[in-house]
Amino acid sequence: MTRQHAGVEPAASRRQGASDPLGPNSEIGRKLKQYYDELLSDEVPDRFSQLLSQLEQAEPLQKKEG
Repeated sequence: MTRQHAGVEPAASRRQGASDPLGPNSEIGRKLKQYYDELLSDEVPDRFSQLLSQLEQAEPLQKKEG
């Protein structure tokens, strides 16, 4: 009995396809790209945006003093 996850093809069928430049690491690469894409789509928390804004406002003051 074999168990397959949705959206994941067995390793044997992947090997039969076109040559993959990453070889056995291609699945890891796909998962990392998927995770990275999810991170990019996340919104920046309001508190973090406020802190960045405060930092940007403080930088010109430091340049004038320096």
